Amino acid sequence: MSALNRDEVAHLAMLARIDLSQDELQTLSGQLEQIARSVAKVGEVAADDVPPMSHPLPLTNVTRVDEVRPSLPVEDALAGAPAAQQRRFLVPRILDEE
Repeated sequence: MSALNRDEVAHLAMLARIDLSQDELQTLSGQLEQIARSVAKVGEVAADDVPPMSHPLPLTNVTRVDEVRPSLPVEDALAGAPAAQQRRFLVPRILDEE
């Protein structure tokens, strides 16, 4: 596996919207490389007869039937909201994207 360089770590930080200093980029590039090597070791020890799984125990998703039931009218739900627009809660924008 190739080493993660500062530019790649800076790109990942930008995608995660994390502002990192040059020192942090240098430190994280080494730490992320070590994490990537550790994760790669899992692939080396996985046996062919063991299927990939997301959890060590079998899980069953218990769901209920989706049925329409009476609910709170929109006006009542929005009555306590600080701001509403087009019958929806109005919240401040948190990203600079359209």
